[in-house]
Amino acid sequence: MITLDPKELPIPKLHGILLGAIGPRPIAFAATVDENGVNNLSPFSFFNVFSAAPPILIFSPARSGRTGATKDTYNNVKNIPEVVINIVNYDILHQTSLSSSPYSADVDEFVKAGLTPITSETIRPMRVKEAPVQFECKVNQVIELGTEGGAGNLVICEVTKIHIHEEVLAEDGTIDQKKIGLVARMGGNWYCHANEASMFEVTKPIMTIGIGFDQLPEDIKNSSVLDGNDLAQLAGVTELPNETDVNEYKLIELSDLFVSLEDTPSELEKELHLRAKELINNNDINGAWMTLLAFND
Repeated sequence: MITLDPKELPIPKLHGILLGAIGPRPIAFAATVDENGVNNLSPFSFFNVFSAAPPILIFSPARSGRTGATKDTYNNVKNIPEVVINIVNYDILHQTSLSSSPYSADVDEFVKAGLTPITSETIRPMRVKEAPVQFECKVNQVIELGTEGGAGNLVICEVTKIHIHEEVLAEDGTIDQKKIGLVARMGGNWYCHANEASMFEVTKPIMTIGIGFDQLPEDIKNSSVLDGNDLAQLAGVTELPNETDVNEYKLIELSDLFVSLEDTPSELEKELHLRAKELINNNDINGAWMTLLAFND
């Protein structure tokens, strides 16, 4: 492991480390307007949602790392504190990237990127029709973090209106994560696409309290087969299976292993851990626990 002091790093190298390590990052496709009514459209991956009550989104159009100049988006929201944050999915990814070209302030990126501007209801900037979700926002505050190249400018936005294309909605009215096709920025030129091949679910322990790592038996905690993710899923249960259930499971599901490896306990333990890992991967945490506990039964 190497240890670095950010104050000793050139800004381009520090920038690359930050963006390479912190990701994937959602993209704010920010539409603003200048005092002459010229549209501006630009993507920013220093972006996220920070509050639901009130609904607050924050993005950061950082100063140019080469020149220290501020972005047109920053200049616009300082003069007209309104912005549409359009959400980027795979269908408009390349048009979004094209819009990030260093066009001059008098150029309309809607035109350059071939995207359709549509009128907002509560603010002056236009929305991107093709974006699956569009957030009209008023800018509550802009916080300048520095004056050197690479310094961020936090644009704190309060959502005033939300527009969602119906085709990305599930039957219950929520946004279907399999339909929306979100993309995100990684380091360098890399992006990632959130689709069924890349997505998975992890149930959040909102209403349950897991036993925790400290309650795992030492032989399980020190397993050479089970990794941290496996152990965390085992530690997420609220209680362990009872002895009766373990004995029954052992007779029905594990008798073959115990018979074939009864003279080699170390090999038996390893095989049980391998089988438990497979059960964990198949989301059968209870079966994994009974398999592990059967060894010392």
